[in-house]
Amino acid sequence: MSESGAPARAASTVMLVRDGDAGLEVFLQRRVTGMAFAAGVTVFPGGGVDATDGVADIAWTGPEPAWWAKRFGTDEPAAQALVAAAVRETFEECGVLLAGPTADSVVDDSTRYREARGKLERRELSLADFLAAEGLVLRADLLRPWSNWITPESEPRRYDTHFFVAVLPQGQIADGATSEAAHVAWSTPQAALASWRAGEHVLMPPTWSQLDALCGFADTNAVLAAERDIVPIMPRYSPGAGGRPLSDFPDNERYFAELPQQAGFGGR
Repeated sequence: MSESGAPARAASTVMLVRDGDAGLEVFLQRRVTGMAFAAGVTVFPGGGVDATDGVADIAWTGPEPAWWAKRFGTDEPAAQALVAAAVRETFEECGVLLAGPTADSVVDDSTRYREARGKLERRELSLADFLAAEGLVLRADLLRPWSNWITPESEPRRYDTHFFVAVLPQGQIADGATSEAAHVAWSTPQAALASWRAGEHVLMPPTWSQLDALCGFADTNAVLAAERDIVPIMPRYSPGAGGRPLSDFPDNERYFAELPQQAGFGGR
């Protein structure tokens, strides 16, 4: 398979978790079939970094961009943009706002910002301007760095996706009020993987890998306490068999052994 040489756009994806009756639960979205990328697949909230996400004077509390830059192996402006994109995309795609009126508080009802949410999604408003207008502070301390996956070089649309994890703030509700999601649900990682093995939905390798990792945690406290060794992962298409299957990602043989007859890989 020939390589396209397309650059990988920086992106942020957030795994929202909570403690449920059956154990740790994670929020999942099934993307609408008309999307240009990852159509119809099950993902976590997230998307590409916007040019306005790197605004230097954004209201901020928690680990500084230098800390994030070290964890993700990038520079400070890029790290700030990734964290801002993580907060913005989470709010746009499921209504969960990782921000508060003070450095040690978080909004308990994000639905009051419904109009601003729509403007953010339509790129009529930047995250920095939204936070300033509402007197809110971005809570970087509510996020944890998790992993970094890069779409294979041969794909026409590529992302350098940085995965975060965050606990659902008390009082807030994750919803499906976005044009990008056809279905949303909370699920234990184990149940989501079992449903995938049964052919009930599609998981690309990055999402499968994160769900597989979350199976090893009993609750949100354990997830937040995890110290992750973040090394960029870029799957590659193996020679032969039409360029598939993918290789060079953790447990790729197990992924394909469990994979139902589905097409589509990518990097979200």
